[in-house]
Amino acid sequence: RTPVTEDFAQGYPSDEEWHGYINNNDRVLLKTINYSSPTSAGAECIDPDCTWVEQWVHRAGPREKTYFKPEEVKAAIVTCGGLCPGLNDVIRQIVITLEIYGVKQIVGIPFGYRGFSNEELAEMPLSRKVVQNIHLSGGSLLGVSRGGPKVSDIVDSIQERGINMLFVLGGNGTHAGANAIHDECRRRRMQVAVVGVPKTIDNDIMLMDKTFGFDTAVEEAQRAINSAYIEAHSAYHGIGIVKLMGRSSGFIAMHASLASGQIDICLIPEVPFNLHGPHGVLQHLKYLLETKGSAVVCVAEGAGQDFLEKTNAKDASGNAVLGDIGVHIQQQIKKYFKEFGVTTDVKYIDPTYMIRACRANASDGILCTVLGQNAVHGAFAGFSGITVGICNTHYVYFPIPEVIAQPKVVDPNSRMWHRCLTSTGQPDFL
Repeated sequence: RTPVTEDFAQGYPSDEEWHGYINNNDRVLLKTINYSSPTSAGAECIDPDCTWVEQWVHRAGPREKTYFKPEEVKAAIVTCGGLCPGLNDVIRQIVITLEIYGVKQIVGIPFGYRGFSNEELAEMPLSRKVVQNIHLSGGSLLGVSRGGPKVSDIVDSIQERGINMLFVLGGNGTHAGANAIHDECRRRRMQVAVVGVPKTIDNDIMLMDKTFGFDTAVEEAQRAINSAYIEAHSAYHGIGIVKLMGRSSGFIAMHASLASGQIDICLIPEVPFNLHGPHGVLQHLKYLLETKGSAVVCVAEGAGQDFLEKTNAKDASGNAVLGDIGVHIQQQIKKYFKEFGVTTDVKYIDPTYMIRACRANASDGILCTVLGQNAVHGAFAGFSGITVGICNTHYVYFPIPEVIAQPKVVDPNSRMWHRCLTSTGQPDFL
């Protein structure tokens, strides 16, 4: 802590008894449940007998000995990919924590990785004064973009700028880039700490309890779901459809459905379903209209892509461009009930950009604060090629390759998915 008066120039007396440092040998248990059988709900087993295997990860936090001298540090922050609630909160806390360590040179790289190579984009000087109130609004102070220059060009730029701490805020693709930057810095024997902070609204990063922005997304989705419910409930044979984010994982759709208690059908990418046929979604909607008079459907954007025409188009991050499953379901519902001569009123709501552009809620605000602080602690400890996350309620450092090996998805055998099925009352649509 920085003394605020000359009286404590030698440090606060209470600091002498402060046991606030993390020992480098501290570990957090990666898996906490000892499954006694592979048939237990949600069982994750390393071998067929479900033997208990202890796996540990490094505990995050401040170390007593630091690798870098604060006066020699030039730190840079970059935000990549799409927007996500909480980006500004993380930027703010990284800057504040760096200043508390004594770092004087802090810059922001504008518009993702492309800010390293585009000469029109000047780096942005950052300080506590600059970032003081940025968490009060959504978006990113630094701007975001997908894609970027070659890794070697990025590292050339890092070398030219004299950067020796790089904080990268982004998802799987961004972290793959951060890991490549880390590897190239090692190859050149550059003393640069590359630390990631996982940013994905979809909550699809492996091994982590949750990522920042997810809680806010689920909370904001309630508004769209409630609107769809009111529209459906107020109409004769009303059906409301809400499409939520989730390219390959249905965590937002599942949790939003559970939280609202207003969803009759939840469709996610991990669980296949039929629209037509005796066990299809449309047949169940017919049953709901006959028994309840209305229905609300929540669908993740990546669900049911088999029903849509493939384009093979990719965005700048290399992600497949998805078809609009919400519009398709709306059209199929109208067509299906028209054949029966049944009047329906179908409303479709897509709140995608409203959800990801809003500011973080209180829960995410706390998560972002601690992630930002621990990212700085990790860099000062001399770690590189790591990302900071929350595992079994504890903050930890993961090696980047471990968390980007594949996206985290909803396990159809998990307790949480079965809780969702119990809440909606929906059958298997197969």
